[in-house]
Amino acid sequence: QVQLVESGGGLVQAGGSLRLSCTVSGSIFRINTMGWYRQGPGNQRDLVAYVTSIGTSNYVDAVKGRFTVSRDSAKNTVYLQMNSLKPEDTAVYYCHCNARGSRYGQYDDYWGRGTQVTVSS
Repeated sequence: QVQLVESGGGLVQAGGSLRLSCTVSGSIFRINTMGWYRQGPGNQRDLVAYVTSIGTSNYVDAVKGRFTVSRDSAKNTVYLQMNSLKPEDTAVYYCHCNARGSRYGQYDDYWGRGTQVTVSS
């Protein structure tokens, strides 16, 4: 069984910073991409950023230049450094990874339970 546990959410004023962390544990053989999605009130869950196994990262336009995604593959951990936060960044942030549990197994998507980020104006 695979578990993703997020930490680091909270309440911050506009212009402030937060750092989210997510550690993957359980029956994992290899992780492909790791990243973050978010879901604001009344919205669907959307991609924020992800990083591949070779360190290539990608961001949604709304966070480019403000957020940085990184990973520590030795620790199966992905981070999201969020700077210059805006009220519109308020959402539940979900950790995601695409991984397989054995050498010849298929890749599946796994999700954390989410962590709330609230940015006040």
